[in-house]
Amino acid sequence: MTGNSSSRATLHILNKAPEHPRHVACLHALAPADTLVLIENGVLSAAGTQLSLPCQLYALKADIEARALESAVGDIETIDYSELVQLTEKHEKIISW
Repeated sequence: MTGNSSSRATLHILNKAPEHPRHVACLHALAPADTLVLIENGVLSAAGTQLSLPCQLYALKADIEARALESAVGDIETIDYSELVQLTEKHEKIISW
């Protein structure tokens, strides 16, 4: 896990599929100092698409594997549950979408 999270930055945890309205709302809410973690069906947006985001992006490895998307996510960095916990500790604000 790389990157340098500011304590003022927001951690966005996105579990909605790309067609869900909250998925779109989350992507519009991102700021450069923020971090986005794709979990559950949120990882579907990483499959075969180039996400152009202003912030650091991670995908939960267990959810990528559960959906057999390992070869489709490209260079998106995957994290495990302990790394997700570390991210929650580093961010002052957390929003679950």
